[in-house]
Amino acid sequence: MAKLKSICVYCGSSDDVRPGYLTLARNLGRALADQDLKLVYGGGGVGLMGACARAAHEAGGEVLGIMPKFLLQKERVFDEVEHRIVDDMHTRKQMMFDESDAFIVLPGGIGTLEEAVEMLSWARLGLHAKPMAFLDEDGFWAPFFELMNHIIDGKFTPESFRSALVHESTPELAISALRDRVVAIS
Repeated sequence: MAKLKSICVYCGSSDDVRPGYLTLARNLGRALADQDLKLVYGGGGVGLMGACARAAHEAGGEVLGIMPKFLLQKERVFDEVEHRIVDDMHTRKQMMFDESDAFIVLPGGIGTLEEAVEMLSWARLGLHAKPMAFLDEDGFWAPFFELMNHIIDGKFTPESFRSALVHESTPELAISALRDRVVAIS
C-alpha cells in the first residue's frame, strides 16, 4: 500500500454560503495538518477554499495553492502559503492532479462538480487509481450519489464503480476512507 502524503481538496469559492460549510472546510484543513497531509487546492483566499487553506496553514500544515491568472482577482490568491500561478484551468487541474495522492470534495458549485466528475471519469477510464471522498455533514452530495446510482443501475457504468463512490460526514472519516483505498501503482 502506498503512503498518503497529499490530498487535493475541491470546494466552492463563494463566501455567501451557509456558515456550516465554511466550518467544515476549516475542520478539514486542520485535520489535514494534524495528520501531516499536504493540502493541494485551487489557491483562492475566498469561500471554502480560503477557509480550508487558512485553517491548514494556521495549524502548521503544508499548503500548495494553484491559481490560473484569469482568476487572480476573483478568487484572490491566498499568498501566505506556497502558490503557483498558471496560464489556464487545464494546467491548474493537471497540476493539482499531479501534486496529489487523493481527493476530497467539499460542497461547491459547478466548478467543484466538474473537477470531481473529471477525476471520477479518469479513474473509470483507468487513467489513475487515486481515491476520492465526498465530504458533507448535511447530505449536500446525496443528489449526486442518487444520480451515480441511477447511472450504475442503468448499466452505463459497471457495478464495481460503486466502490469509488465514498461519501463521509467528517474530515477524519474521509481521510481514513482515502487511506484505506490508496494503492501502489508500479
